Amino acid sequence: MLDRLNETLEYVERRLDGTVDVAEMARIATTSEYHLRRMFSALAGMPLSEYVRRRRLTVAGADVLAGEEPLLDIAVRYGYGSGEAFARAFRAVHGVGPGEARREGAALVSQPKLAFRLTIEGSSSMRYRVVDREAFTLVGFKGRVPLVYEGPNQAIIDFARGIGQEAKEELAGLADGEPKGILSVCDDLDPNRTEGSELDYYLAVVTSAPAPEGTAVLEVPAGTWAVFTASGPVPETIQYLWRDVYGEWFPANPYRTRPGPEILLTVPTADGTEADAELWLPVERD
Repeated sequence: MLDRLNETLEYVERRLDGTVDVAEMARIATTSEYHLRRMFSALAGMPLSEYVRRRRLTVAGADVLAGEEPLLDIAVRYGYGSGEAFARAFRAVHGVGPGEARREGAALVSQPKLAFRLTIEGSSSMRYRVVDREAFTLVGFKGRVPLVYEGPNQAIIDFARGIGQEAKEELAGLADGEPKGILSVCDDLDPNRTEGSELDYYLAVVTSAPAPEGTAVLEVPAGTWAVFTASGPVPETIQYLWRDVYGEWFPANPYRTRPGPEILLTVPTADGTEADAELWLPVERD
């Protein structure tokens, strides 16, 4: 799988001055567009669309500094319909406009070409199971939060703090299905996984009981799930679990992600320094 992902990166390099077709990239990777975008963002730490944009503007920056062509010609070659659109995108990446960069020989930002490599550590085996589930219902509290790739997500922290302890205890009492407990659920993510884009975030339980007033309901259709478990210090254990699932498990197994909610159950120890984590991801066979 990593070899195929690297072939898609070579495709991007050949198409920086043309159209980058994500459907063609998915064909090269022999997977779905959805899984390709999800895999890329998990491994690279940025959405595929952002990587393509930054690579384009890195190469365009060299052409701007070379001073051999009109700026509008460079803009058009790299897919911008006007000098203004190119200038806005250029400034967003490099911190200066193309005209200013050319006049002053400004230092620009470079997005290196990525390459995916598998690092074999061999220190532990990943614990997982694959299960087929009937349709089930999630009930809980729902918020709309931004996608954050690095550091704490303050919007999620504030959302969770805003739910009273009594409400959480009442919600926990409704749990009657697996995974059992109060769950962190992410749904309706931007297909491009653009940082700052919004997603639905739930604190919810799997239940067959009627939804209490003021709660939201998410109906989850039947399907296959890969379930990963880990235990250890927090937050490192949970962060490493996500990393290892996308960096090691998917490349080594004949599955890919499919659309659906991503579910995390975290059971902390009494002092809160460690936790047992269980991550449920919707998957399908390659």
